[in-house]
Amino acid sequence: MTARAADRARYDRATAHLDAPLAIVDLDAFDANADDLVRRAGGKPVRVASKSVRCRTLLERVLARDGFAGLMSFTLAESLWLARSGFDDVLLAYPSADHAAFGELTSDPKLASAVTVMIDDPAQLKLIDDSRDGGTEVVRVCLELDTALRMLGGRVRVGALRSPLRSPDQLADIARTVSRRPGFKVVGIMAYEGHIAGVGDSVAGRPFRSRAIRLMQATAKRELAERRAEVVRAVRAVVPDLEFVNGGGTGSVQYTAAEDSVTEIAAGSGLYVPRLFDNYTSFTGRPAALFAQPVVRRPGVGVVTVLGGGYPASGATGPDRLPVPYLPEGLRYDPQEGPGEVQTPLLGSPADDLLIGDKVWFRHAKAGELCERFDALHLIEGDRVTATVPTYRGEGMTFL
Repeated sequence: MTARAADRARYDRATAHLDAPLAIVDLDAFDANADDLVRRAGGKPVRVASKSVRCRTLLERVLARDGFAGLMSFTLAESLWLARSGFDDVLLAYPSADHAAFGELTSDPKLASAVTVMIDDPAQLKLIDDSRDGGTEVVRVCLELDTALRMLGGRVRVGALRSPLRSPDQLADIARTVSRRPGFKVVGIMAYEGHIAGVGDSVAGRPFRSRAIRLMQATAKRELAERRAEVVRAVRAVVPDLEFVNGGGTGSVQYTAAEDSVTEIAAGSGLYVPRLFDNYTSFTGRPAALFAQPVVRRPGVGVVTVLGGGYPASGATGPDRLPVPYLPEGLRYDPQEGPGEVQTPLLGSPADDLLIGDKVWFRHAKAGELCERFDALHLIEGDRVTATVPTYRGEGMTFL
């Protein structure tokens, strides 16, 4: 029996009393992935990206482990909810225009001390001030650095379109602007190198593309390490008591941790290891989060139909944004239909061994987005469900 077949047997036994659709997290795999992130971080704390987990119980579990410290959130409303739930170090990874939430933040000492907001434009400071509604609490501010690799005089750009702040002078200037403005304090710098951390460098069946990606990433790592160090020096000249410099992502943990200027690493997807993280030479994780759909039809030889399953991930549309049938091994989509909202036909010889009501296990393309489809996660240890816990959705929290 292969390791994957053994996992399928465990998951089927553990959930035999449960009807699909359902979602699980294999805690043995989750904990092993957490250990691997800590190992790759080389002694620097890992800040957990809540967007990639979206379950308070599992956020608490990972933060209780050595090597993890703090959360990286994705909306201001989520940040305040987490802070009220007892998480005392929440870095909002994206700028916000939520006037009501800024009003709450600036009026509550506990929230203001726990939450750090992201800016890359002085206009965002004005929006916060306009939202204060009498609130006088000092707002903790993090500055975001653009990490994109620019080549051929800027005509070629590789990397996400995020912050407009790129040079040491730009970061130092905005740090001075914040420092001079009452009610704000610069406490950190963040730089997310998505073109390194979020792009696999070993694409199956595409050796030339994989080689090009590795060459690009090697160039990007060198360029960013030098520029990030210069930025940190420039900002520390303005803000000597800077608390943190955050960088990285699941796919670049060890490379970012090797930079002296970086004080902490961000990661989250590496806990669940969705399918987008199968194509990396730098690490290998264990799939920990899966969902099951029930077989509801057997249209013919070599085909079964499962209920639902059309859960595409965000990003540029393409086959890599779709979930993949994972267990039993050997199933594939019908290219004429793909995964559907209500039904999904699956092709392959394993279909002939599946009965009505059997479970087919899938992996989502991205990590936390799976939790927007399910209100609970069944936590599996060995071949037993040891707990069933709510996702954000299960707690009535849908932030985007």
